[in-house]
Amino acid sequence: MTGAAVGFQCPECVRGGVQQSRPAATRFAAHPMVAGAPVTVTLAALNLLVFLVTQYLAPSWQMRLGLYSYVPVPGLSVGVAAGPSEWYRLLTSMFVHAGFLHVATNLVSLIVLGPPLERVLGRLRFLGLYLLSGLAGNALAFLVSGGALYSVGASGAIFGLLGATVVLVRFNRAPLGPVVALLVFNLVVTFSVSWIDWRAHIGGLVAGAAMAAGLVYAPRAHRVLVQGLTAAAVLAVVVGTVVVGTARLGG
Repeated sequence: MTGAAVGFQCPECVRGGVQQSRPAATRFAAHPMVAGAPVTVTLAALNLLVFLVTQYLAPSWQMRLGLYSYVPVPGLSVGVAAGPSEWYRLLTSMFVHAGFLHVATNLVSLIVLGPPLERVLGRLRFLGLYLLSGLAGNALAFLVSGGALYSVGASGAIFGLLGATVVLVRFNRAPLGPVVALLVFNLVVTFSVSWIDWRAHIGGLVAGAAMAAGLVYAPRAHRVLVQGLTAAAVLAVVVGTVVVGTARLGG
């Protein structure tokens, strides 16, 4: 089993790098840290709920929701390479975690990185950033796996948020040092721990940075068009990656 835990995040790095407002607390989240970030709170709650259900109430669902590449058994083929009916795993595996430390680390990272980005980008764009980053990470893991893959975790999406944070810090001309140090630390952890799925991390990081660049650098006159095309391009790369991987592994 390969997990996808990511190192702990530094609140000062994010808060100091991304300009943000301080809206009043809403009914979604009363704590100031997550005030005005209902999507972040919802994603965190969903990750926690799926973890509790799959860990303690229905453990068999870890296998049903996790990311397999290809597992042929008599009369049945399981895994993304088995065809479109199994592609749902690219999404559902983002909400499954291998243990308490795994889910706790990702939840801390989400709660730290998510609210500033959600306030700056808006709810819909932030949700798209999160989901597409996670999908891109899983797609790359699937393509590079060579057939032997079982992976779970939100860290592809979390690394996408980290990549987006770097882009936003650069866009706001804030000091890059803290957030770059945070990125380097997480990359060192990624490649130092054997059970971490580095492919999901790198795929999510690149997709998140690309998404954020399209969102914040889009020219004012064509902002909506450029932002939409950026999201469509990332999704197209994800689909293309999965198609190639399916053809290669599902043979």
